[in-house]
Amino acid sequence: MNTAPRTVLLLALLGLAALYVGWFINDKHWLATQLVFTAPPLALAIARRLGWRKAGFWASVLALGWFSHGVMSAWSHPETRWLALIEIGLALLVIFAASLPGLRTRFSKRR
Repeated sequence: MNTAPRTVLLLALLGLAALYVGWFINDKHWLATQLVFTAPPLALAIARRLGWRKAGFWASVLALGWFSHGVMSAWSHPETRWLALIEIGLALLVIFAASLPGLRTRFSKRR
């Protein structure tokens, strides 16, 4: 089995966690932002690394919210637009990496 999508998923989740740490480093509600934004992708990255099979599914479900947050932030906050665009890209990468193994299985030729 190809491990590339799992590795990409792991790196994208860690990238999102790192992005949120940097993005909200000076926020007056720092702890809340870390619990809401940083903890979920970090926990899912750890779960994926430990072999939890549903981590990809839950990561892609949460990535829909991360994508939406990125779009809203890019649209309404020009001062952090580049961070929001990175968030959008990482969220799409999470969805793609989590979905690729299932898509390969679904559309592979049957023997």
